[in-house]
Amino acid sequence: MKKTAFILLNVALMVGVNAQSYKKKYPETKKVDHVDTYFGEEVQDPYRWLENDLSEDTKKWVIEQNKATYAYLNEIPLRAQLKKSLTDIWNYEKISTPFKEGDFTYYYKNDGLQQHSILYRKLGESGTEEVFLDPNKFSKDGSVSLSDVSFSKDGSLVAYSISEGGSDWRKVIILNAKDKTQVGETLVDVKFSGIAWKANDGFYYSSYDKPKGSELSEKTDQHKLYYHKLGTAQKKDQMIFGGQETPRRYVGAYLTDDERFLIISAANTTTGNELYYQDLSQAASPIKTIVGNFDTSTSVIDNDGETFYIFTNNKAPNNKVVKATISDLSEAAWKTIIPETENVLSVSTAGGYLFAKYLKDAISVVDQYKYDGSKVRQITLPGVGSASGFGGKKSEKEIYFGFSNYITPSTSYKYNVETGSSDVYIKPNVKFNSDDYVSEQVFYTSKDGTKVPMIITYKKGLKKNGKNPTIVYGYGGFNISLTPGFSPATAAWIENGGVYAVPNLRGGGEYGKKWHDGGRQFNKLNVFNDFIAAAEYLQKNNFTSPDYTALSGGSNGGLLVGATETINPKIAKVALPAVGVLDMLRYHTFTAGAGWGYDYGTADDSKEMFEYLKGYSPVHNVKAGTCYPATLVTTGDHDDRVVPAHSYKFAANLQAKQGCENPVLIRIETKAGHGAGRSTEVVINETADKFAFTLWNMGIKKLK
Repeated sequence: MKKTAFILLNVALMVGVNAQSYKKKYPETKKVDHVDTYFGEEVQDPYRWLENDLSEDTKKWVIEQNKATYAYLNEIPLRAQLKKSLTDIWNYEKISTPFKEGDFTYYYKNDGLQQHSILYRKLGESGTEEVFLDPNKFSKDGSVSLSDVSFSKDGSLVAYSISEGGSDWRKVIILNAKDKTQVGETLVDVKFSGIAWKANDGFYYSSYDKPKGSELSEKTDQHKLYYHKLGTAQKKDQMIFGGQETPRRYVGAYLTDDERFLIISAANTTTGNELYYQDLSQAASPIKTIVGNFDTSTSVIDNDGETFYIFTNNKAPNNKVVKATISDLSEAAWKTIIPETENVLSVSTAGGYLFAKYLKDAISVVDQYKYDGSKVRQITLPGVGSASGFGGKKSEKEIYFGFSNYITPSTSYKYNVETGSSDVYIKPNVKFNSDDYVSEQVFYTSKDGTKVPMIITYKKGLKKNGKNPTIVYGYGGFNISLTPGFSPATAAWIENGGVYAVPNLRGGGEYGKKWHDGGRQFNKLNVFNDFIAAAEYLQKNNFTSPDYTALSGGSNGGLLVGATETINPKIAKVALPAVGVLDMLRYHTFTAGAGWGYDYGTADDSKEMFEYLKGYSPVHNVKAGTCYPATLVTTGDHDDRVVPAHSYKFAANLQAKQGCENPVLIRIETKAGHGAGRSTEVVINETADKFAFTLWNMGIKKLK
């Protein structure tokens, strides 16, 4: 790929489109007289009508907003150059870490710019490659994607789910893996579900009743676990757990490797779960309790006969592995196998071993253990970054793992579980020279004195003159850890002279439960303060300055960006909130949003929680006459996880109240959801638009 560099031309000039005059071109967004009352306080909601995704007024508003947005983007000359730059670097063969099912080795591969990766297989490892599932043939426009694939234990049957238009609602199709002929009918209306096979007889799956109103926005609150017997109609599927008998928002199930035990996890929020089991070797066996409360997060990772190996954070905020027999599964009977350490633990199993994957300052460390708790070795990784995989069947002695960081494309390795040796299995050929770049970890101090890690990635020889276009990307919630990983979009940004910085904010899982707790409910402001402090660190150290800083994040990260720009409008020149949770007083009334209450709290909980949420809710904190960063809100009209009404209402409010020339636009992808399953073309186009909007509003007019 031809290497390019940003040229700053007359950076003191305003961007080519005068946003004050352009403001007159925003579609008119009507206001309605709607008032909600919380604990005696009235709250205006003038854009409530935009929550109705079925109304013609909302559909018309979406069309008109997109027209205005693309009219602006079309005037940016470097947009086409950015799209070409992104397309060039995206165009390389991408192959996933393989996995074995039956006699075959399966893997996903994208030749470069295919809309979706294709699932291939080989007999053994050296057989002839053949296409197994090609999602590019699911639809002409790429809007139907492959979301999950699950094989029966012997690999002879497979159930795969598809998403239409990015929705979380799925269809499940069952195939004979040998000849790829369909088995039985297609299951419909499946949501937030895995597939757990019971021999070759059938499988367990989860879903909600279809809502009576909009399936994309109506509340879905009672999850149900079903068993589908092959060859029977879905309407005859037996409900195993959940529903009105045991109302839970999230119910999932899986079988132990020997298929003797069904393990059921049930939860009402995204953190903490009950845990149950059923002995399938006995007819009419009752469902029994392992953990009967939501205070901890616990799962069964394996069994040896009637002994369960259990992964839990019970009295171990950074997690541990214990074992117990079904004769006594009480906490008092648990025996520790892998103890808690100062680093956060996750665990996988393969080849008769336990693989303990630790996060040390958001960097991977992997140890191999026997089931008696004795350590075999620390696994030598290819470098400093993120390792994934280390999973497989008990009989496998050679397994696979992947490794990457921000400047190292994901490479697959084959690992021998007995000798500890590893060899490169698949290395991509990317038009990107990692040796030309730096990815360094720093620690900065947040507002309350907390030390926060951040990885900064940029081209060697970067001049720290405060004028480097910089994206600060964050998430900070739901116990999710941001670890280093290669992205063609990030590669294109830094190759063209940009800086990419990722702070590991509180609310995430990088340092376990204490880090998560430090950024949720009444501690949520810590997350925004951590993000602001990250930008200030980059600015104080002359990587960038406010005029060259862009804030970016999606979903909970979209909330992060929206809250940060309303709390501290001067911290950045550009804000890019994507599919964000932006109305904090009403988020829990849509789809499965009530389950996020553990992280956020809800406006119905108490007067104090209502006031806290209202104090930072982006939709409610836009002040007329304040100069906010140039803002490009992005969402999908089929997002049924964080409904697009959040983004609609925030954009309308910002457009009405923006106090300076910085533009406020919303880009609404049609036939798209929360993000997963989007086609390559859609991703490249959206990324090019974000980069173009960002650079143009920083005063950068051309790419050389």
